[in-house]
Amino acid sequence: MKFGVAGSGSWATALVKILTDNGHKVNWCLRNDTTIGFIKQRHHNPKHLTAAILNTQSLHLTTDLASVADKSDVLILATPSAYIGTTLAELPPTAFKNKKILSAIKGILPEANMLVNEYLQQHFEVPLQNYFAVLGPCHAEEVAAEKLSYLTFSGIDESMALKIAEHFKSPFINTVVNTDILGVQYASVLKNIYALGAGIAHGLDYGDNFQSVYIANSADEMAGFLRKLGAEHIVVGEHTDTASPEKKYANYSASVYLGDLLVTCYSLHSRNRTFGNMIGKGYSVQATQLELRMVAEGYNASKCIYSINKSVGAEMPIATTIYRMLWEGLSPAKGFEEIEAFLI
Repeated sequence: MKFGVAGSGSWATALVKILTDNGHKVNWCLRNDTTIGFIKQRHHNPKHLTAAILNTQSLHLTTDLASVADKSDVLILATPSAYIGTTLAELPPTAFKNKKILSAIKGILPEANMLVNEYLQQHFEVPLQNYFAVLGPCHAEEVAAEKLSYLTFSGIDESMALKIAEHFKSPFINTVVNTDILGVQYASVLKNIYALGAGIAHGLDYGDNFQSVYIANSADEMAGFLRKLGAEHIVVGEHTDTASPEKKYANYSASVYLGDLLVTCYSLHSRNRTFGNMIGKGYSVQATQLELRMVAEGYNASKCIYSINKSVGAEMPIATTIYRMLWEGLSPAKGFEEIEAFLI
């Protein structure tokens, strides 16, 4: 199985490291020739995960995404969701014909309010059975440091998801397979919103006691949204097959749902938490974006989910209040006063 990667950031770099450490040759599309030259000479990404040493003998580095797609059986998309349209803009509609797409994008396309699979189906006719997502909970920094992490590979073609996952297993990477491809993507979008809120609360000097209540209520709100969408297994403590642990269907307490929410809300590696922390301390959204020089998926996601939920109809007072703080000028202090009132 030949892998290609599109993306120059931390998560793309971490996934490249996993694959090359496992002996795979990887076609890697990077943003510019300067970055390519640096990696060839210094064996690490100049801007992201700079301590992660890369086996350049196993890398084919290029700025030509069309050639990467052509040479790969599985193309990993690892760019911020806001940039996926421009990243793929020059590719022909047939670029992904008979290819497997593995999305490492933990977001939703702003303005279009689309998941990545919906965008690929509309613009490149990628059928859902050829689409997979790789999700956490895991931060790129810990993967690069070879701290034990769990990756969830989701797709409706379970046997292919298992095959893809096998290539990522290592002494520090355990893999889980899941078939709830739409539910896990929306969970990934929502946890970024709630993590941004957790950061705002921290910036406002709320303590751990409040944070635990806030995250518990966020988890409940997220489960309600997913259930309204028709996601399966949104029940804690029940598994479809309990006879064999490795055959259990992941329920809502599994790593890809609740686990990813927890780590994104609590971890100092979380860019959404960091972004929110600055908002809570009084920075504007624009000043925070300039200061951090990074994409916090939860910012755009809050607006997308607010719009999407108009048709879904889930009870989402936390996500709605976060949206109002980020997009409608509601002050963080006033917003969290409102949130306090409906937490249980």
